[in-house]
Amino acid sequence: MKKVLKFISVTLVVAMLVTLAACAGQQQTPAAPAPAPAAPAPAAAPAPAPAAAEADDEEDEEPAATEATGEIRIALVAHSPDSILDDHSFNQGAWEGIQRFISRNGGVAEFFQPHVGSDEARIDMIQDAIEGFGADILVLPGFHFEASLYDAQDIFPDTNFVLLDASPRRDGNTRIERNVAAIHYAEEQSGFLAGYAAVMEGYRGLGFMGGIAVPAVVRFGHGFIQGAEHAAASLGLEPGEVTINYHYLGQFSPDPAFVTQAAAWFHGGTEVIFAAAGGAGGSVMAGAESAGGSVIGVDVDQGHLSPSVVNSAIKALDVSVYDMLNDFVSGTFRSGEIRFDATNNGVGLAMASSRFQNFTQAQHDAVFAEIANGTITVDATVTPTPSEANLNLSLVNLVEI
Repeated sequence: MKKVLKFISVTLVVAMLVTLAACAGQQQTPAAPAPAPAAPAPAAAPAPAPAAAEADDEEDEEPAATEATGEIRIALVAHSPDSILDDHSFNQGAWEGIQRFISRNGGVAEFFQPHVGSDEARIDMIQDAIEGFGADILVLPGFHFEASLYDAQDIFPDTNFVLLDASPRRDGNTRIERNVAAIHYAEEQSGFLAGYAAVMEGYRGLGFMGGIAVPAVVRFGHGFIQGAEHAAASLGLEPGEVTINYHYLGQFSPDPAFVTQAAAWFHGGTEVIFAAAGGAGGSVMAGAESAGGSVIGVDVDQGHLSPSVVNSAIKALDVSVYDMLNDFVSGTFRSGEIRFDATNNGVGLAMASSRFQNFTQAQHDAVFAEIANGTITVDATVTPTPSEANLNLSLVNLVEI
């Protein structure tokens, strides 16, 4: 297999035995009990370290090797040249979980980035991380790795993989081998909290701009609608008093056209847009800044990206990565699909940095608890359009654009 040169390499070696508070915090935790706060965002990548020695021909079981050497080698692999480490999203959240783990347990981590965004290039990067860097376990963020990991789990059966927000899948077939943990998040619950908070805050003109209508983005959007409906009912609002403009942008990368589109929405009466759009969310924020609107960020706390961001619907990326690494070194690696939701603080809002003026932490905690204990059930059905889902709307006016 043709190997692809690494474009970005980040090596992190941190001394062992540094004491941390709790074992799994997000930057802003959804509900009590609160995990420790997340580590700071990764700094700019240092110069690449000297190439690591090739792995020994003799292979040991990963947990045993880690215990013997006292050092775990972790690789974070990007899906394309545009997928940078400090992306304010999946890579950054995963890297923070890796950093926290290393600061507590010791080890080495490196970031790998392919020169093109293809399945072949991703497999080459996986091979490079395993055979060149000697990775014991690889973290693969996002749905772009579905097809490449479908093959890689067989090519490298003695290496463990943590796939975030997806499962190994090719041609409609899903298969997860014993060396793969496929992490999924209850985006519908996080989206519900965002929609509920927006209406409780006082917004009546809402918007949703998703990137591509992949399942995770669809669940965010459908949850947002349901949360707004629940809040409207709680407040006794009249039918149509809350309107949601709903649109998929068609990509996750920024575009000046999205700045213009978001600004037009704000000028037309939209007050806040939930931007579940990856890098395209920055364009929505720019449109909000130019038009005096507000934005709800996604995946991680994005409040520092723009003063227009009033809150963020988060997934505990760092928590899930930390937990999987901890399981790995303890010899209890969990393969298969693993869900992070309100019951294990896997989703929520970034309330610690919230710019809401009316929606309070107490209100958040109350509705969060109802989701966690099952009093509120959020529909997670994925359909091409929200009107095709059974979202039971009677108060919210949904406008699909």
